[in-house]
Amino acid sequence: MKLLQLTDIHLTTPGETIGGREPNDNFKKALDHAITHHLDADALVITGDLSDWGDRADYLRLKDLIAATPVPVSLCIGNHDERDVFASVFPELVDENGFVQSALDLPGGRALLLDTWGPNSHAGFYCDKRLRWLDAELSAAPDLVFLFMHHNPVPIGIAPMDKIMLQDAEAFGAVVRKHKSRIRHIFHGHCHLPLCGSLHGVPFSAPRGTNHAGWPDFGNGGNLSASDLCESYAVILADETSVMVHMVEFGYQGEIRREGSPDYADWNRLTMVR
Repeated sequence: MKLLQLTDIHLTTPGETIGGREPNDNFKKALDHAITHHLDADALVITGDLSDWGDRADYLRLKDLIAATPVPVSLCIGNHDERDVFASVFPELVDENGFVQSALDLPGGRALLLDTWGPNSHAGFYCDKRLRWLDAELSAAPDLVFLFMHHNPVPIGIAPMDKIMLQDAEAFGAVVRKHKSRIRHIFHGHCHLPLCGSLHGVPFSAPRGTNHAGWPDFGNGGNLSASDLCESYAVILADETSVMVHMVEFGYQGEIRREGSPDYADWNRLTMVR
């Protein structure tokens, strides 16, 4: 099974930039790169911050862009989104409780797309209704499950980001712990950093994002840190026994060299080109 994860696309009024980069252009580049190189993907999931300001025009533009995508696209929302505005454009993605949550059957299991949005905050929230939904979905899942969400459920050790992580992390973690034998991986975004770790033994990962990049500034106590590192998305390869996550830095403009050989017999000190 192959999945694609794009995150933090931050669409905004065309021509406006974030961190000196145009989010609409970068999202189109990411989508084009992903589809060109991974047309065999089973699904593409965008894990939130679809719009930078929650403007309806951004969601309409997104709907048009993904409509022509040959790989099925699923969406989560993040703190920069506005749930009610999103719902006016994508009403089919809203559940009976008003949350942007859904289940997606995949060749290698089931994906659950979570809604960690909360009003008037950059932090994430996962209330009792959402926890009950997640518990029920995990209990009923016929196979192993992959979770997709926007906010990080674990502190990353950088104070400003940890202030706006998932605020209901303990309650969320309790559900994860209860079903940890069934959850293969958790995929999130939000931090604009390449991250990996585990929660109650369940691995998680996040790519950098398709527009602006963060920086792991452990000494910064008050501000979010930015950098000019490459835009990226994730390629996820999974089979019965393993999950592999690649971060593809599609914004890299340098040379890609094919050099050397994996065969030990060809590894000759006199003939190797460096």
